[in-house]
Amino acid sequence: MHCGKTILLVSCAIAVACSRPAVSDRAAGNDEPPRIASVDVVEATPQETTIAPGESGELVVPVKIANGYHVNANPPSFSYLKATELEIPPANGISVEFITYPAPLSKKFSFAEKELAVYEGEAVLKARLKADKSAQSGKHNLSAKLRVQACDDKVCCAPGVIDLLVPVNIK
Repeated sequence: MHCGKTILLVSCAIAVACSRPAVSDRAAGNDEPPRIASVDVVEATPQETTIAPGESGELVVPVKIANGYHVNANPPSFSYLKATELEIPPANGISVEFITYPAPLSKKFSFAEKELAVYEGEAVLKARLKADKSAQSGKHNLSAKLRVQACDDKVCCAPGVIDLLVPVNIK
């Protein structure tokens, strides 16, 4: 029964967060705070990496989470929580061998019965990229997505996707 109550509690918290009025409602005289989206409080900036054809290299993606917010770790504490997830599809002869996520913080929040594994402040994601022997030299920008769900200490924002460009230099 505890799991069912937790799911219901989290669902209610999400509904409350998502029912906040939009910024345009505030301009129309509504004094309630604007609706906050996960992508409004999370920022990611992939750093350029250089790889030789046929070799592998490390991509570093610092993720900044606004003060007062957290995102779920990967893996998340419970299956119904949205994990922070980096997705980099293969392109231009460059593929992902694996992605590593940082060690999470373990924190207790009013909306959860147990501590949750989260990231706060800055979390550094890393991806091991491999360039095929046939990869053309030069600068490449790979399209990537970072899936996040930001929460404060009371409610969670709707999950969001941040589109990223990953700069890779093939030497």
